[in-house]
Amino acid sequence: MGYFRDYEQKSVNEELSMSLREDTMILVTGAKGFAGHKIMEMCGNTVAAPSLRNASQEEIKRIIDGSDPDVIIHTAAISDMGACQADPDASYYANVQIPVFIAKASKGRKLICFSSDQVYNGCGEEGPYREDTGKPGNIYAEHKFEMEQRVLEINPDAVMLRAEWMYDYYLKKSNYFMNILNAKERVSFSSGQFRGITYLKEVAENMEKVITLPGGIYNFGSETTKSMYDITQEFIALLGKKVKVEDIPAGHNLWMNCDKAKKYGVTFRTVMDGLIQCAEDYNLIEIQNR
Repeated sequence: MGYFRDYEQKSVNEELSMSLREDTMILVTGAKGFAGHKIMEMCGNTVAAPSLRNASQEEIKRIIDGSDPDVIIHTAAISDMGACQADPDASYYANVQIPVFIAKASKGRKLICFSSDQVYNGCGEEGPYREDTGKPGNIYAEHKFEMEQRVLEINPDAVMLRAEWMYDYYLKKSNYFMNILNAKERVSFSSGQFRGITYLKEVAENMEKVITLPGGIYNFGSETTKSMYDITQEFIALLGKKVKVEDIPAGHNLWMNCDKAKKYGVTFRTVMDGLIQCAEDYNLIEIQNR
């Protein structure tokens, strides 16, 4: 059985520092956010963009021209779905208009934009979903879906990453991994819901290959054939936690088929293997306890 050890991170970033070309300059938006901060840590030659909140087209053009990057990785967004429902105008500006401004200013540069697996939350089929079956079911998903289309119209070489729910040992943002670590008595997941969740370190590790992808939309993250209930049961047992997993009615499936990205070498561990690797990286379990 696994057990907790001190929450002391190994020198993961130093050991797994990425090997982009030395002359590749990367501008990262949302550099202090969940995905952006990890990309800044693990990718070489990164420059943090200033806050783009309410930025104009002219301001964004000055930022891009001034930093003169080869690659722009756009992670900034309003990702709280409740906040997007409550203020659709703010969501639209952050999640559609700002990426459009970036696309217009990115001529001659590689643009990577983070989208979301939530674009599948209105699909009638059960999945796993391919890139041509998106059907958004809420404001946040609608805006991400529109963003993809409008950015690609402006810059057909841009890459849209439909990212999953990402996790890490990270105190500033709630995520699956931290929710399980912090659980005291019970957690609730459905044996009828299937979705991918992704170790954030693997997201950053894949940026080198993402930058070389042809323009288009890509499902991006770990795959699984297990329900969230089964994954959680297994992970809690591995950690040695005495927490009950309650089986609740299924939410909408969000699991994706990631074959398109895999053809170009963009690969992830399975959901369960990613969780195990994350726990090992942060010294929460011993490797021999796998």
